[in-house]
Amino acid sequence: MEAIWMPIREGGNLTDKIVTRIEEIIEQSHLEHGARLPSERDLAKMLGVSRPALREAVKTLEARGRVVVRHGQGVFINSTADEALRSRLANLEVSMVELYAMRNVLEVAAAGWAASSAKDDEIEELFKALEAEEDARVEPIDFERLGVADAEFHLLIVRMAGNRFLLQTVGILQEMMAEGMQTTLSVEGRLERSKMDHRTIFEAIKARDPEAARVASASHIIGAREAALSRIRSQAKG
Repeated sequence: MEAIWMPIREGGNLTDKIVTRIEEIIEQSHLEHGARLPSERDLAKMLGVSRPALREAVKTLEARGRVVVRHGQGVFINSTADEALRSRLANLEVSMVELYAMRNVLEVAAAGWAASSAKDDEIEELFKALEAEEDARVEPIDFERLGVADAEFHLLIVRMAGNRFLLQTVGILQEMMAEGMQTTLSVEGRLERSKMDHRTIFEAIKARDPEAARVASASHIIGAREAALSRIRSQAKG
């Protein structure tokens, strides 16, 4: 419980972060319909955010029907904990769709550029990263180690593309995805599919075939997106 009251870290969309945290508070505190949230001043202090930022988040929650604002009285819960969870999962699904859309735009292009300009030593480094990732897939799987290896494989490809801004942007996306890595890879069949995808991407880059690299990268991202959405939807049904 104490974790949900920790100050929110800066970076990303602050309003979305506050909205998510308040929904977590509602769910984990088992607040029922009609329950009153702490005052604006107290809630802003607990979450370590400004009162204007908190107000924007409350407006979003009110627009979604999650809370009711009664002027002079406070902010009150307007749904059950189950509905709160479903709302969070629905928001997460939208976020995942947008996140994977960005991956598709950035990483598909990066794979093509990497294949066009790949040097022998870079291909050797990518092969070692691929081997390290495959070693991490041995049972019992350490998903934290596998997540690091997976991210390193993709970042190496972006480095090979030779665009520093692209590398920085993809690095941020990787950080955002880190927490959801186990969820994606734990979907039935995803581990083996991901392994095959990465091998195909590597072979295309090694062959200096930009088109094949782009196609393989796009296919991989589509599969990862569908796995992530599948898990989110199964949680919503559960």
